[in-house]
Formats: sequence, C-alpha cells, structure tokens
Amino acid sequence: MYKLPYYHEEDEVIVKQFVRDHPFAFLSGVNANNEPVATQIPMFIDEKDGKFFLSGHIMRNTDHHKAFEQNQNVLTVFTGPHTYVSGSWYDNPYQPSTWNFMSVHAKGIIRFGNDEELIAILKRLTLHYENNNSSSPTIYDNLPVENTARLMKAIVAFEIEVTSLEHVFKLSQDRDEKSYDNIVDKLKDQGGDAEEIAVIMENRKSKVFKS
Repeated sequence: MYKLPYYHEEDEVIVKQFVRDHPFAFLSGVNANNEPVATQIPMFIDEKDGKFFLSGHIMRNTDHHKAFEQNQNVLTVFTGPHTYVSGSWYDNPYQPSTWNFMSVHAKGIIRFGNDEELIAILKRLTLHYENNNSSSPTIYDNLPVENTARLMKAIVAFEIEVTSLEHVFKLSQDRDEKSYDNIVDKLKDQGGDAEEIAVIMENRKSKVFKS
C-alpha cells in the first residue's frame, strides 16, 4: 500500500467506520510453502480493551483454512466504491487519467474458535443480516437442529487481532479546487459507484481545501 499524505485520513474513527460500512472483505495469507491463498467473506468489526478485532467464519479444509492454520499472519482488505477519473476533466486536461477509490488494509493474527464461538458468530451473523428480525425462519435460533449441526461440521469460526490498520482514500485531493469540483460534477452524472464517490468527495471537500 502506497502512502501519500494527501490520501491519508487523520481521523481513525472515520477509517474504522469505513470498515464497518464495507464488511465483505478479502482475507489473504500464505501457506507453509509461501504460496498465496485468499477468500472473500463478511466480517464483524469490534473493539475490546483498546484493540481492534475482526471475526467471522470460513469453510473447513479449504486451501485458505489450512494455510491460516500453518501461518497465522493474515491481511484483510476492505474496499468501497471506486471509479475511473478522466484527465480531460482537469483544469489542465493534458494530464494522465486515474482511478479514485477507498481501501483499508488490516494486518493481524488469526485464531480459530471452538463450537461455542461458532454458534455465537452464526447467531450474530444471521440476526444481523435479517435486520434483527427474530421471527425470520433463517436465523440460527429458528433453523432445524439437523441443519445447523450439518452446517457446523463444515465451517469454523475465526477471530483476527488487528496489529496494523492502513488505508488509502484516493479522492482527487491532489487536484486544484476547480478540477476537483469538475470531477465531482462529471462523476455525479454517471450514477453508481461514480456518483457515490462524487458524494463522498463533496462531503470531504472542506478537509481538502481548508480556508
């Protein structure tokens, strides 16, 4: 991850909230042979005693499960909206184009939990994504025991203690104000991720161009 000062968010609360808002993450590591492995899963983000933790579950006996058992050092990548930015939108248009994006990298140590911890994460996960609807037939407590018993044999809970939290919020902070405003206008017209980036840039403009 490259570190340029104008792409850095000084408020750690904002960085952690970004992680909470984008919980579907890319979890990676290397096995005993130094071969890379990865998976993508939803995670919960918690703070305990001043430390930052990520938790979730993965399928057992996969290449990444075996690798994380061999080497507990992992990297989790959280990403948000991203979009192409044309150099033609700058006040001086004869410049290279680029890509705006937001990303947080969390390095940490993974450990695997017992059955009680797995049940806890499944209860939390299903209730959370069913909008805390305790009547939903698909939350853990309402599923048939034979279904959950079969499921639990195939998955394992994990917790990652975060040892390093780095980020890049690349949102045209290195541009002049006229170019910045024009980028926002152009992105708004495109909808989707581009429009979402535009709204974020608008909301952050006062930080970029301090009076």
